[in-house]
Amino acid sequence: MASIPGVGAPAAGAAPMGSQYCVCKVELSVSGQNLLDRDVTSKSDPFCVLFTENDGRWIEYDRTETAINNLNPAFSKKFVLDYHFEEVQKLKFALFDQDKSSTQLEEHDFLGQLSCSLGVIVSSKKITRPLLLMNDKPAGKGLITIAAQELSDNRVITLSLAGRKLDKKDLFGKSDPFLEFYKPGDDGKWMLVHRTEVIKYTLDPVWKPFTVPLVSLCDGDMEKPIQVMCYDYDNDGGHDFIGEFQTLVSQMCEARDGIPLEFECINPKKQRKKKNYKNSGIIILRSCKVSHEFAINFNPTNPFCSGVDGIAQAYSACLPHIRFYGPTNFSPIINHVARFAAQATQQQTATQYFILLIITDGVISDMEETRHAVVQASKLPMSIIIVGVGNADFAAMEFLDGDSRTLRSHTGEEAARDIVQFVPFREFRNVSMGRLGRGHHRAPRTIVIRMVLGLSAQSQAPLASAPLTEHFLRAYCVPSTMPGPALQQDHVIG
Repeated sequence: MASIPGVGAPAAGAAPMGSQYCVCKVELSVSGQNLLDRDVTSKSDPFCVLFTENDGRWIEYDRTETAINNLNPAFSKKFVLDYHFEEVQKLKFALFDQDKSSTQLEEHDFLGQLSCSLGVIVSSKKITRPLLLMNDKPAGKGLITIAAQELSDNRVITLSLAGRKLDKKDLFGKSDPFLEFYKPGDDGKWMLVHRTEVIKYTLDPVWKPFTVPLVSLCDGDMEKPIQVMCYDYDNDGGHDFIGEFQTLVSQMCEARDGIPLEFECINPKKQRKKKNYKNSGIIILRSCKVSHEFAINFNPTNPFCSGVDGIAQAYSACLPHIRFYGPTNFSPIINHVARFAAQATQQQTATQYFILLIITDGVISDMEETRHAVVQASKLPMSIIIVGVGNADFAAMEFLDGDSRTLRSHTGEEAARDIVQFVPFREFRNVSMGRLGRGHHRAPRTIVIRMVLGLSAQSQAPLASAPLTEHFLRAYCVPSTMPGPALQQDHVIG
């Protein structure tokens, strides 16, 4: 057994932010080769833990999934960090053989580690280094490879897939299929991008839709080839190959709801041996959506911020890396939050209420769709607060705020209740925090204006003068950090 000297408790969030104009998000992919075999009757079950240095102490930042029975793992879990150009950011990658279900690293066998700076990885784009033991001696022939990808493209891609008549691989059952997605690396080798969940005991699986940054899947190049491989999961890690196919993101984008794309899953060995071989099943791409909807902390796998201060920090860091442009569509984000609220209604106790904050200059490109989305959302535990910034005509926002009339969708359906509150920022910009705090305005307005004033003060591009279209702050606030008692139990998604 071994542990990392000087390791502290897991960090509550990302490392402290430096200059917001000298930072970018990077995604690190990790794989290992020829790892030490610590298990007697099988191979090691490795996972990788990333540590960042803070005041001379190593703090756990995140860890990957465990690769069962595998001495050459390629981890699908990525590490996303802020890269500060002007700072030396020391990192430590430590690999362990999972022996128990415990989260304590002392309970697992140490396989080796690598210490380096984030700058070295980013500048090299990809590094391969020997793993070292605690005494700095080589960990056998073990190697670690780390590849860096700058997340400069805000687009994300959402894929929904299924399978039909896949090959049966299990002797006493069917198959337990899962998919792996690869992109070509600069060295010409395929690099693992994403691995789906395993669907048990079926030849006709339906996988959960998943979202990844477009730059992770294809480096933002819609014409770059993507390789998809299908396996039958085995508990011992010796997964059986079912088949594969290649495609392009531009081709996948042809799939829409109701108009799926089908790909033949081909096993080259079977294809060479069998004259009448057709395929090993069909992979169905049910839908593909490329969107500019993204988490403002640029971390789609963990799009959460701690409190209002966390949102303000993420917003300020986000501004230098985005461009504002239309169209301005409200309905997608309303529907997105509505899905959270719909899930909350399935719980036995009513403990969650969701609030969507939209900051806008008044332009809206999908009014009909937005009216319909609001009417449908009025049946769910959620509300929408719209803050109008600037001196534009906010008639459309006033229309959505059903204070004077019942909002109807384009089909004529009425909203079950008024869930939209419009707040013109210009009327509150010069109001002191003290006056707001004394309850001179309704609680939702008080909270939102205090929040927006904070965002305006912390960002060096004041909201009232910025050429804003809309900003959707997609993040959770820790409830206890919300000012005022009215929303103590609420989640805020903005």
